[in-house]
Amino acid sequence: MEKLIEILEELQPDVDYETCEDLVDARHLDSLTILSLISEIEDEFDVQVPTVEIIPANFNSAKKIWELIERLQEDN
Repeated sequence: MEKLIEILEELQPDVDYETCEDLVDARHLDSLTILSLISEIEDEFDVQVPTVEIIPANFNSAKKIWELIERLQEDN
């Protein structure tokens, strides 16, 4: 989770990722940032994020993103 927070802070530094639960809904993460994030996640955590998983519910908080990463790692 710590590495995920680092990646998020590099992409969008002005957000408290520990507590924010509306990253997409509040437009802290836009579509281009999410695509960059997905690329970083795939490289860092050795997973592939399927298109069907790219939905706001999976990206609205660092916790939800981390749950997605863990789920994808289990499927590997």
